Amino acid sequence: MVENQVINTEDTPMIQKVIAVMWPSFLVAGMETIVFFTLFDPQYVFMDYNVTRTGAYSIGFFLFWGFAILPCILTMYFSRPCKPCAVYKDELEQK
Repeated sequence: MVENQVINTEDTPMIQKVIAVMWPSFLVAGMETIVFFTLFDPQYVFMDYNVTRTGAYSIGFFLFWGFAILPCILTMYFSRPCKPCAVYKDELEQK
């Protein structure tokens, strides 16, 4: 029988947490950039600014990456284990 174990997120190295946020958001930003600029011409989107196509792709990618980082950070925040409630704490002390 497996005992109930409390997972401690403090054991996870910081670099692993950073990569867990940055890598999925990077992949999503890449897909969003492809889809967005397939539908919209970068010259038309940035028509009021003197930006090349490559610059528009870069700006779009980094904007999408920034937008994709927020849900990943929130996922990391909400995936932390909760503090045990009083009933659960009592069960752990009895074992």
